[in-house]
Amino acid sequence: MRILISCEFSGIVRDAFIRRSETNNLNHEIISCDLLPSESSFGPHLQTDVLGLLDNGWDLMIAFPPCTYLARSGIHRNRDFPSREQKTRDAATFFKRLWNAPIPRICIENPPGVIHKLTGVPVHQTVHPWQFGDPISKTVCLRLKGLKPLRHRKYVPPPYTSANDHPASYDRAQNRSRFFPGIAAAMAEQWGSYD
Repeated sequence: MRILISCEFSGIVRDAFIRRSETNNLNHEIISCDLLPSESSFGPHLQTDVLGLLDNGWDLMIAFPPCTYLARSGIHRNRDFPSREQKTRDAATFFKRLWNAPIPRICIENPPGVIHKLTGVPVHQTVHPWQFGDPISKTVCLRLKGLKPLRHRKYVPPPYTSANDHPASYDRAQNRSRFFPGIAAAMAEQWGSYD
């Protein structure tokens, strides 16, 4: 199975799939791709635009396109900064290109926002990190094509830490965009066996 983890600089999801593949002797090819270098040297990473890779015969893609101009938390700024409106349209076009890639199984993660309104692609599943073993509160919206919804595992009782509580800094957006190890492990376990 050939697996592309798109728009991921942390390596969290890629590494979860690699660990599962190695543990179960699955011999999958798993690569992450982002414009930024990978924070993890555990597996292969291509520092390039993913759009040039979409036609390379992947069996599964999990994508984390930037949410800056699509998320509900920031879309209200478009009223005050009209230049953001074009960036929102560009971000929706990028999302649609990922969604329409010639890949049979696709998951695209992005928080609540305007994707459905701009692309027609609804949220197929909403999960939270605390349902998968991470004591963190954040709404994680998954758009799924050819994949079954994730089954919850390892519920963590409250209190939770908010994933969005990061002080203002040059790397705040990166800190907020790192994915959650528990959900990544569930993706690898539940979606890493399609053949």
